[in-house]
Amino acid sequence: MIRVNTTRHNFVQRHGTCIILLGMVCVLLWACRHNRRLHADAITDRSQFPVLETDSVNTLISDSGITRYRIAAPKWQIFDKAEPSYWLFPDGIYLEKFALDLRVEASLKADYAKYLDKEELWELKGNVDALNEQGERFQTAQLFWNQHDERIWSDSSVTIIRESSVLSGVGFVSNQTMTNYTILRPTGYFPVEE
Repeated sequence: MIRVNTTRHNFVQRHGTCIILLGMVCVLLWACRHNRRLHADAITDRSQFPVLETDSVNTLISDSGITRYRIAAPKWQIFDKAEPSYWLFPDGIYLEKFALDLRVEASLKADYAKYLDKEELWELKGNVDALNEQGERFQTAQLFWNQHDERIWSDSSVTIIRESSVLSGVGFVSNQTMTNYTILRPTGYFPVEE
């Protein structure tokens, strides 16, 4: 014969469900207390955040209904609330200028570009490569282009590859089309016509 302690058995039967429910409520309360949502502060300083960010830009610009320019960039950000406001191309930029027959007559590329829109000033850095309308190629590490003054300059080393010669030096200034330029500190050998 098996003897069962009925007092203990009846207590568990009567109060077991209550104990289990009480345990579940304690676990839920603990979980809710430790799983609160974190709230972020409101963004009050927008100067550090772009108003526009776009990827894989490829756009054409026309003048009087004629396609004149193409801009391509992996990323374009506009910081309109920064002082001064600017556009940023952190992953590089490629610009083309078209002739009337849509042939590329000049181009410019760089690993990084920043455009101060109010000053109309471009800063291009990293493997800057520009091709002017005369077929001369300018290679430098950094280049500035002031559209308002129609002037381009650099303080970095520059190599200018022409059809019959290669010029090099440190720093140059130029007109906006890069057809009239001066190397500030020329280096290397230069061909001289007799």
